[in-house]
Order: sequence, then C-alpha cells, then structure tokens
Amino acid sequence: MKYMLIMRATDEAFAKMGDIDFDEMLATVGRYNDELIRAGVLVAAEGLADATEGVVVDYSTEPPVVTDGPYGETKELFGGFYILNVASKEEAVEWAKRSPMTGPGFKTEIRRVTTIDEFPQDNEWIQKERAWREATGQL
Repeated sequence: MKYMLIMRATDEAFAKMGDIDFDEMLATVGRYNDELIRAGVLVAAEGLADATEGVVVDYSTEPPVVTDGPYGETKELFGGFYILNVASKEEAVEWAKRSPMTGPGFKTEIRRVTTIDEFPQDNEWIQKERAWREATGQL
C-alpha cells in the first residue's frame, strides 16, 4: 500500500529552519532518505517552493478566482511530501516518527494513496487511465 507523508509546519517552524546550516540539513534529511531507499519503501519525495511563490485557484465563484500566496489564514503550510510503499498504516507511522523534521510546529499528516484498482474497472475513463499507466510503466 502507498501512503503519503505530508510534511507541514507553522510559519515559526519554517523560520527556525533558516537558522540551521544548509549542508547540515541536507545531510540529516539525506540520511533519512537513504534509510527509506535501503528499506525499499521510498516511491517519491519532494519539497515545495515557498508559499509566496504559489497561488490558490478558488472555485467558489464563476469564473474561479486566483489568489497569490502566501495564504493569510493558513496556520500550517504543506512544505513537502514522501510517498512510501509499505505494508500498513502502522508502518507508515513508524517511518514518520523517524523523520528528522521535528520539533514544535512540525507535523506529518499520513494519508493512504488510493489505487486505480479501487475504481469501477468497467468505466471507460478508468480503462483509458489504466491503459496510459500501463503504457508509461506505472502499472
């Protein structure tokens, strides 16, 4: 099963990361990533650019409204993610507990990634997506 570990932090926690030596941070995160790789559970891992570079598309109106970041009312920002292929949610939790991004203001949300097999296989759109995934080596 695949699980997404969503790395979140408050503005204050992100600001404190600026006090850490960049090479030290890369080494710490690199060791964690290496553990995931050696265990054979890492599928993907990416960080995100600063929220000030992002936008939100709000579909509450027609046409949708696009708002530049940062997002004033957001208390915690999504800063990056890992996708792990593990046997259970409990195993995903154990990996999350080992994350080096810890301390006050840091959280990891864990969500199961649904698979195409969970959708009606007789649906033409699911069949088209399945064919695409097979052609691109994703299945």
